[in-house]
This record gives sequence, structure tokens and C-alpha cells, in this order.
Amino acid sequence: MSYLQGKVQSFSANLGSVAGKISNKRTVAPSLKPVPSPSPSQASDASKNDLKRKRPVHPDVPYSQPKDTGVGQELMTQMTYAVEFLKNKNTPQTLADILSYLSLQTRDDQFKRKIQLILTNHQKVSYEPKANGTPALFSYRPPHNIRSAESLLRHLQSQRTAEGLSVKELKDGWPNVEDEIDQLELEGKLLVTRNKKDNHARMVWPNDPSLNFEVDEEFQKIWHKIKLPEADALAEELEREGLTPARKNRVIKKPMKIQEKPKRKTRAGGKTTNVHMAGVLKDFSHLRK
Repeated sequence: MSYLQGKVQSFSANLGSVAGKISNKRTVAPSLKPVPSPSPSQASDASKNDLKRKRPVHPDVPYSQPKDTGVGQELMTQMTYAVEFLKNKNTPQTLADILSYLSLQTRDDQFKRKIQLILTNHQKVSYEPKANGTPALFSYRPPHNIRSAESLLRHLQSQRTAEGLSVKELKDGWPNVEDEIDQLELEGKLLVTRNKKDNHARMVWPNDPSLNFEVDEEFQKIWHKIKLPEADALAEELEREGLTPARKNRVIKKPMKIQEKPKRKTRAGGKTTNVHMAGVLKDFSHLRK
């Protein structure tokens, strides 16, 4: 026992000396003060943005389609204004006059040549090429090249048929045509039909003076003395004169009758079987009770 106690005491002494050495070596860590982080500068932000990968922008158009510069739309718009300008002018205009009206004098020569080419081939524009030092002229081409009362009467008289002319088509190249039509109608040179709503002229025909004749006054009196019966009594008057109203001669179609299929008669004897054995089998029906 003394031996074990000695070992325990020496172990305890060694343990105490080791613990003292460890406590002496332990140091207190200094208190760390919070260090403010540097604020990001604009230069650093710009550098970060530059470092980011830029994605290519893909337009929603096919790669085979040319770039839309708007020149085609602009040309068509200018053509609309140019044709309207020529329509309001009764005299031919030069290309310089048209470009001046459209405010296109400062455009390049290529654009001006495009304007001239389209006007030359336009279906509503008449083109007169330059001759004898005079510049090329452009004028509006209406459905009918009529712009005066004389030309209107000449055109109507030269027609082979009695077809009239539409005032709407005449007005396309002759804005004040209705004034001339009213005057020619008063002079008895035109036959005019008018709209009921606004009394504007709608169609015109030539009035042939050789077809005008006066009816004798006595005949006019006889004509006006004949009085037509009232609408209610008109049917009776027609029947009295032997004329049958149309509704009485109307054929009334009879409705078609649908034929019913005849019903199949049932045999009293019931079903007959073994017909092919009629000459072999014997008949025992007389034995029935």
C-alpha cells in the first residue's frame, strides 16, 4: 500500500506543476476594434461593370432581311402628297415644283431620281417628257379627261351607247363640275339624276333637243280628266274589266304526301321450318288433340 500511495503523491505533484506552467503561458488576446470598410468608389463600380460580360442583342428579324431605313415608307407617303398636289392643280407641274411643294429640294440626287421614276410610271399621273428645252411635265390623270362643259358635251355626244357618266368620277379630275352641270341642266343640254338625301347630281346623260316635242293642250286636258280609282277599289275595277289580279292566278302547290310503307303480314301458321325436307318427313299434324 505504501508503494501505491507514493505513486499517487508523485503523480499529484507532477500534475500541479504542469498546471502552473500552462496558466503562466496563457496570454490575453487584445480587444479588436471594428475597422470601417472602405466605401466603393465610382471607379470601382465602373470597372466591375466593364468586367461583366455583355450579351449580344438579337433583333426579332430574319438575318436575310435588309435593314429597315424607312426610305420605302417615306417614298410612298411623298407619292400620296404629290398625287394630291397634282390633282388640285389644273395645269401640268415640273419636278422642281413638286419637290418644292414637298420641301424636298435639299435631298440628294438619288432620292430625287426615285421620286421622278415613280411619278413617271404612276397610273394616276400623266408624264410629258421634256422637248425643245422645256422641262418634263407631270399632271393628274383622272378616269375621264374632262375639265370643261364643252368637253363634257363632246364626250357624251361621241358615245355609241346611252350610258351615262358618274358625277363622282367627273369630280375626281374636275372639282367644280356640279356648278357646270346645274347650268347645263337649266339650258336643257343635260339630263341629270340626283340623290334624294342632298340633291347632289349623281349621273348625267346628253339631252337630245330633237326628241323634245310639245303635246297639244287639248290632249293634255283629256289625259288629266281620266281619274284612276282608289287603291282599294283598283282590284274590283280590274275584275270588272275582265282582268284578273295576279294573286288569283297563282298556282298553289299541294304538299307532297309521304307514302307509308305497307306493313308486313304475319302468317297464321307460324314459322315453317324444314321446307327442304317436305318430301322426306311425314305429316303427323292430324294426330294433334
